[in-house]
Amino acid sequence: MAYDPLSTALKFGFLAVLFLFLLVIARSAYRDLRRTAAPAPDATGFHAVPVGVGEVQRGVDAWLVAERGGGLERDERFDLIGGLSIGRSKDADVQIDDRYASGIHARLFSREGLHFAEDMNSTNGTLLNGAPLDGEAELVDGDTLQIGDTVFRFEAS
Repeated sequence: MAYDPLSTALKFGFLAVLFLFLLVIARSAYRDLRRTAAPAPDATGFHAVPVGVGEVQRGVDAWLVAERGGGLERDERFDLIGGLSIGRSKDADVQIDDRYASGIHARLFSREGLHFAEDMNSTNGTLLNGAPLDGEAELVDGDTLQIGDTVFRFEAS
């Protein structure tokens, strides 16, 4: 019965370590919440319509065309209606077989008649016309988008 006091002390020690762990987690969460107490002005997702903009342009067709890599056929076309995501994941709209691609690597979308590409915080990044894409950037006809060894061309008509 010499082990009873030792096992009791170990149990209380474990509970103390568990309590300290939970305290550190709660303190970290509290700091994060305090740091973002005031939301950004556009954090609601609703954006004001710019003055002078009557109606969003309609009828502008846009495609993403595969040029090379990713297990895709050359000149395979993907329509951008409703936007699309690119990556290795089965959840991606355009699934590519590229070892440098993340699950959901990048997305393309339209807003107010313009088309944009956005890197989704991928590990290896996305190149737009050979330059690193930080955040989102507007696409124009003929732009190239590179994810690892996979290259796409943006076409708009």
